[in-house]
Amino acid sequence: MKAVCFDKVGQVRIDVMPDPQLESDSDAIVRVALAGLCGSDLHPFFGREVGIESGTVMGHEFVGEVISVGSEVEGLAIGDRVCAPFSTNCGRCEDCRQGLTSRCRAGQLFGWRENGRGLHGGQAESVRVPMADGTLVKVPDGISDEVALLLGDNLSTGFFASEMANAGPDQTIAVVGCGTVGLLAIVAAISAGVTNLIAIDPDSARRHQAKNLGATAFADQKQALEAVFASTNQRGADAVIELVGLPAAQRTAYDLVRPGGTLSVIGCHCTPHFSFSPAEAYDKNLTYRTGRCPARAYMDRLPMRLAEQPIDLSWVFTHRFSIDQGKEAYRVFANREEGCIKAAIAF
Repeated sequence: MKAVCFDKVGQVRIDVMPDPQLESDSDAIVRVALAGLCGSDLHPFFGREVGIESGTVMGHEFVGEVISVGSEVEGLAIGDRVCAPFSTNCGRCEDCRQGLTSRCRAGQLFGWRENGRGLHGGQAESVRVPMADGTLVKVPDGISDEVALLLGDNLSTGFFASEMANAGPDQTIAVVGCGTVGLLAIVAAISAGVTNLIAIDPDSARRHQAKNLGATAFADQKQALEAVFASTNQRGADAVIELVGLPAAQRTAYDLVRPGGTLSVIGCHCTPHFSFSPAEAYDKNLTYRTGRCPARAYMDRLPMRLAEQPIDLSWVFTHRFSIDQGKEAYRVFANREEGCIKAAIAF
């Protein structure tokens, strides 16, 4: 099979690899129809996270068809159309039962191999899925491949970010970083009743989309700060959703939030230090909420919400590539070329 594989920092390659095989009776093999590129893929690509092995199949967002199942798989059959969260889930441990599926005790991230261990990802013609019954979700009728792909990560994470911010009517919410998840966090916050939503991103295409969704968007931090404080009687935002994962973004989020406010941090921070001190957090009575989205739990409930409260997601995927165009896909997505918001590899 063909796959987009990590080569070295700043470079992926297209490899021909052996087709994945069942390694456990609880495994399934999925033929991929659509795979997404995510901002999290850019952490190893840019060298912000180290350890991923050269030759690892990239990607943790995919939707496709089950083509093989192990003897212990009970809830899936060959031919089922399925999507997956970005990590495997047993569905039985205490964390999974409590809805914290992203911290499944047996869970692994797709698209990360280190020292010969780990899982290949979904930017390939097929992928092995351990603990298939707990991990895979049958795509409901009426859900497109694109929306199913978003359920496994970006859409679920956007709603998770909004809920950690306690988004609701009569609140001022700021969003730092308007990549796909940031824009979907705006969607989630507005669907929760937020009317005063201020976004910050240096990219003009992202700002344009944030405005289309209902936010007031700025490239300049100073202007965003002025807008937040002007609209809140100089107090600051009730909550700030930070989706970048870099020190400057963390500091911006701290500067924007009011005393007693909440930081909802989705950005995957790879540095060992905070950009504000414990004393500064104390002086603001700050609530800091962060963590990996329990996407598998959200995948059970978001389809029903979408059925009851439809959301236009047609704007999300701006670019599609073939597997042979994998290098180009990473270049365009990583550098935000051509107004790229979300890129996918279609098979």
